[in-house]
Amino acid sequence: MKITKFEENKAWQEARVLTKIVSKITSEKKNDIAKDFGLKDQIQRSVVSIMANIAEGFDTQSDVEFIKFLNYSRRSCSELQSYFYIALDNKYISQHDFDNIYDKIVEIKSLIGDFVCYLKSKT
Repeated sequence: MKITKFEENKAWQEARVLTKIVSKITSEKKNDIAKDFGLKDQIQRSVVSIMANIAEGFDTQSDVEFIKFLNYSRRSCSELQSYFYIALDNKYISQHDFDNIYDKIVEIKSLIGDFVCYLKSKT
């Protein structure tokens, strides 16, 4: 099946799910992360960047250019993982929340990596 819209991309769909999860966690008053405005801002920027780079890359004119944006998205995933270690170490979030988010990020990185391999195989 040929993907005709970025919304059909599985990595983008899962990044959207992750964005909802992260937005909820960073906005909950019970989590001290909501009070750490700098960290909260960095987390929200990086999670949004995952989706945005997949969408932006989709409309590039070449697979090589798309791969570049997919790699930006993967790096945003790694950045987000690092921020959540900070949140965990500062006891802003539970181990359970950390594990759920971390697993979702790993899933997204895998989907992006698989898509990059597919695009590279076409060239």
